[in-house]
Amino acid sequence: SCHAAGYAGIPTTCVSCHLDKYNATTNPNHVTAKYPTDCSLCHTVTVWTTSTFDHRTTVFPLTGAHTTVLCATCHTNGFTGGTPTTCVNCHLTNFNASTNPNHTLAKFSTDCKTCHTTTAWAPSSFNHNTATTFALANSHIGVSCISCHAAGYAGISTTCVSCHLDKYNATTTPSHTLAKYPTDCSICHTVTVWTTSTFDHNTTAFPLTGTHTTVLCATCHTNGFTGGTPTTCSSCHLTNFNASTNPNHTLAKFSTDCKTCHTTTAWAPSSFNHNTATTFSLTGSHIGLTCISCHTAGYAGISTDCVSCHLSDFNSTNNPGHVAAKFPTDCTLCHSTTSWTTSTFNHNTTTSFPLTGAHIGVDCASCHTAGYVGISIECTSCHLANYNATTIPNHTSAQFSTDCKTCHTTLAWVPSTYNHNVATTFPLTGAHIGVSCVSCHSKGYAGISTDCVSCHLTNFNATTTPAHATAKYPTDCTLCHTTSAWVPSSFNHNTTTVFQLTGAHTTVDCVICHTNGFTGGTPTDCASCHIASYNASVNPNHIAAKFPTDCKICHSTTAWIPNSFNHNTATTFPLTGSHIGVACINCHSTGYIGISTACVSCHQNDYNATTSPAHLVAKFPTDCKICHTTTLWVPSTFNHTTGTTFPLTGSHIGVSCISCHTAGYAGISTLCVSCHLNEFNTTNNPAHAVAKFPTNCEFCHTVTVWTTTTYNHDAQYFPIYSGNHQGAWTLCTQCHTTATNFGIFNCLVCHPQTTMASAHKALKTYLYNSTNCYACHPKGTS
Repeated sequence: SCHAAGYAGIPTTCVSCHLDKYNATTNPNHVTAKYPTDCSLCHTVTVWTTSTFDHRTTVFPLTGAHTTVLCATCHTNGFTGGTPTTCVNCHLTNFNASTNPNHTLAKFSTDCKTCHTTTAWAPSSFNHNTATTFALANSHIGVSCISCHAAGYAGISTTCVSCHLDKYNATTTPSHTLAKYPTDCSICHTVTVWTTSTFDHNTTAFPLTGTHTTVLCATCHTNGFTGGTPTTCSSCHLTNFNASTNPNHTLAKFSTDCKTCHTTTAWAPSSFNHNTATTFSLTGSHIGLTCISCHTAGYAGISTDCVSCHLSDFNSTNNPGHVAAKFPTDCTLCHSTTSWTTSTFNHNTTTSFPLTGAHIGVDCASCHTAGYVGISIECTSCHLANYNATTIPNHTSAQFSTDCKTCHTTLAWVPSTYNHNVATTFPLTGAHIGVSCVSCHSKGYAGISTDCVSCHLTNFNATTTPAHATAKYPTDCTLCHTTSAWVPSSFNHNTTTVFQLTGAHTTVDCVICHTNGFTGGTPTDCASCHIASYNASVNPNHIAAKFPTDCKICHSTTAWIPNSFNHNTATTFPLTGSHIGVACINCHSTGYIGISTACVSCHQNDYNATTSPAHLVAKFPTDCKICHTTTLWVPSTFNHTTGTTFPLTGSHIGVSCISCHTAGYAGISTLCVSCHLNEFNTTNNPAHAVAKFPTNCEFCHTVTVWTTTTYNHDAQYFPIYSGNHQGAWTLCTQCHTTATNFGIFNCLVCHPQTTMASAHKALKTYLYNSTNCYACHPKGTS
């Protein structure tokens, strides 16, 4: 029925089969109404009549009065899409006809759902509180819409003055206009009542406290209430500032920020606190001084430096003479506000040079001969004479460092505290301990080399067992010697070099390998010493066999013979089965480098000579291990089930390989039809080729037997192996009378019209045809 044109490229759209039903439908007329041709939108595969379309699944669910409207009322241009969903598209007439209120004159929005529901046009469902940003409360409730919306309903201002300007202008207590009050009524009033202002000055940036709370508004707001009223004290109290004489604020150049010294409670007494209001707390003798004592030049930009008031005290002090001694003028370094005498100066905490040892109690002028500023803390700035006069040892001749603390402390010049081990990078150990300094420091104490040879070159040159100079030994003595003794040598070849001495190497004389000396570059490869042994080997002949010259692959340092080579661990090709014991030359006829591990590289002859089956003719792969092991060439170990993606089961078991592999063993198709096309073409019950059956045999057959199809007719279509039709047929063609199309079936062959008419006489819609039979009896039951 559907596959009249075959089984390939068949459309699955409803209209491809049911266009006749679409065109014939008149209630409603699908063609005239331009219904979409996707039948599944309104119908199911069970029955055509009784539409299943649900408008609620669209973007416009039908509710209220919309549910009973005829489809064509809204879908005037058909059902192919583009039907508008805006209210005004259908209800503009209602909108224009409304007079209470007149929607057109009032310039109402044409979005009807703002005020109406689908249940009824009246009454309106508009809620000013939820539908707008201006909720109606208290006195606004119940006001007629036109009172505010005289100019329409779009772009209406929500400012108070847009409705209440007359009340603003008429108010006289106080006069809002004269006082230039802001026109935002909500600042002082609520929607409950105009009188009784709710304004709270404390919620502004200038809270009213003290005597400010009783001042009339106009006293400060001389220029109105629109903003810009200054909040500085002097803007209102400059007269009080100028009139103050105790002290005289103007002459004293006091700050005009009155709150620095006063509160809003009263002008007097002053609340100024020098300790908290300034960065200069009054302590000791400063307490109780009259302000003018320090503030002779006013109260702004006053220096807090001691000398700004006490310079005369500084200049007149002569024990010690501060000026002559060039003392710093920061009196706090040595004095407190309690008393000028009794200095509080502490050299240890105030300076970076604590006084310790013999420095304690030294007269200040001893070090501070040039004053107290920029004094050097270097030892030599005071003790150069001691440095120069020292002769044991002579510091000048020995070029000792002038940093005395390297060897001395402040307790005493003698004895020296110098420790070579901690003060230098060259600790004294072994024979170096107790050596006189001048032995090494003959040229001074700066830039001295720590290389052994700088002192021991003579020893190096004089050594003859072995001769260090001749053998070109390195001059770093620490490689072989310690500071304890020159002899015996402490050199260990295994830990000091990258070439450990093992086996026969341990007794070889050094010069045998180090023919070019010991300064480096001595090769560590076997051939550099053993090429003669390599060339002389004849069993096997290393040269002829092209053995690698890396001797350690087959030999150890213990002995050249026996050979230690293990093919299984030294190569990627372990020897197993028949490969064990084969002479090396059999495989390595061309040498031992770059040898292929592919089976065919040795066994090509076996492959070519095999006739059962003939490997060459059958185009078998040359990877022998797929079918053979190293133990035996015969029998083959090939397993089709595990070695391929096509397991052999049922009738496939035991079939000769050549039956399927006629074209070789590479790229063989696993499709049934690649072997069984002849069976497909010759089958006539039913005729597979004529009926255009799919060539995928496993849909209906198994590998066990071709006959007895496994196709399950009952599960997919009409039950013929069960129910009333079980055993009632023998051939497919009894029902499928059209050999070229098994989509067509015939019930009338077995069910005569007279019998069926009698059985269906009570059914007015009964029709005698196979399609109607199947529509009512899809399971073969009544």
